Amino acid sequence: MSILGSIVSAILHHGGTSTTPATPSAAPTPAAPEEAPAEPSPSEPATTASAPAPAAPSAPIDVDAVLTQRAATHHEHLDWKHSIVDLLKALDLDSSLAARKQLATELHYSGDEDDTAAMNIWLHKEVIAELEKNGGKVPEELKH
Repeated sequence: MSILGSIVSAILHHGGTSTTPATPSAAPTPAAPEEAPAEPSPSEPATTASAPAPAAPSAPIDVDAVLTQRAATHHEHLDWKHSIVDLLKALDLDSSLAARKQLATELHYSGDEDDTAAMNIWLHKEVIAELEKNGGKVPEELKH
């Protein structure tokens, strides 16, 4: 899998599970009424049970919440909102220069890869933009 694919997958798939705690608390309430109609008509509960599942994926994943939670559990203080290295570390992905150069290649970086400061700033902006393109809800202050 590409580095970008790993980033998107780690945030958007992990984000789906981290935003579902509100849904399960709501799910048991509707599940009780569905259990009674389940006996008279088994086809209705299947339709009703599958309706909440598509609703969750259609809602954008809160990138800020996912990354803030991941950074909070990391042993280092991470500033993922400003640092591509810290964003990668928060996701337990390789943050080495070689990995960042590979990510730059994946994202078609046309600048000087030896100017790591400029490349890192560009990578961070591009990764945030890619997360938004792929269904993530990105904080306004991070959009360019």
